[in-house]
Amino acid sequence: MRRLVELQQKLLPDLVQVLRERYMLLRSIDHLQPIGRRGLAQAMGTTERILRAEVELLKDSGLLHVSAAGMNLSLEGQQVLEEMEPLVGELFGLTDLAEQLQRLLGIPEVVVVQGNADQSPWVKEELGRVAARVLKQIVQENDIVAVTGGSSVASLAHHLSASPVFKTVQFIPARGGLSERAELQANTLASQMAARTGASYRLLHVPDRLQPEALQTLKKEQQVQEVLELLRQARIVLHGIGDAISMAKRRNHSGDEIEDLQAKGAVSEAFGYYFNEAGETVHHMPTIGLQLEDVKKAESVLSIAGGESKAKAILSFAKQSCQNVLVTDEGAARSLLSTRL
Repeated sequence: MRRLVELQQKLLPDLVQVLRERYMLLRSIDHLQPIGRRGLAQAMGTTERILRAEVELLKDSGLLHVSAAGMNLSLEGQQVLEEMEPLVGELFGLTDLAEQLQRLLGIPEVVVVQGNADQSPWVKEELGRVAARVLKQIVQENDIVAVTGGSSVASLAHHLSASPVFKTVQFIPARGGLSERAELQANTLASQMAARTGASYRLLHVPDRLQPEALQTLKKEQQVQEVLELLRQARIVLHGIGDAISMAKRRNHSGDEIEDLQAKGAVSEAFGYYFNEAGETVHHMPTIGLQLEDVKKAESVLSIAGGESKAKAILSFAKQSCQNVLVTDEGAARSLLSTRL
């Protein structure tokens, strides 16, 4: 397959590029449907004029339905996406990018999806779709799955569906609530994942930021102790990787605290830990939930992060040497590789 792709790229480079662009167009509609041409152009960072001819071609080919509500994939369009799925990695160079990242980051498995989440909102949904596929491949009966909050993990939740193995699985929030939208909190996502898959779940009703005295008091509560014990048994951990300063702002850190993080060179955040470019912990929030030592004991740690702005954060967290799988996008992958050349 790889040799065939190499020959195609040499003999018919324009064909491969056209194929890539049309696949991205179909995949964008798949995630955003029903969507009008103007909204699609904005989501893909192009113009309605450029899209018009491509949309008409795909419509005439029977791959799209166009109505007053917008564009939707037809059954045939859905089948085309499914049939192309095994070819996309080789055809568009994503497999090579993933292999380079595996060597650079020292992560056993890396999956790279098309696009750049910083530029196109549909790419985050693609990250979630692929991460959900990975989870379905690794989950086993009676697993405990620890889940953090955030938009990347939320995108995974959107793409889960029921299967027999999930009936014996428990989803557990990895930490308490953030001062952010409820739909992005770990409690909400754990319950959503359970609802979509037929699994069970537990909730962790504690604030994300706590004073030491309150922290110790809450740890004595029976329900909190039960959830913490389940978290320590988690075989799978699902989490996003945050940009340190963005996460500090989301957690309502004071201006002085943010300046302190910047002075210490913090670039990434995960599980309440802030890391510098060398992967060293420069700050740890006192919080109830999954601790880094617990994460390192888990058998499968699935990280989801995309967009070129996340490159430094991804590299920083990789130095914890606790990830088994990273799902990222071309934007982050190319930024990472360009800085390490």
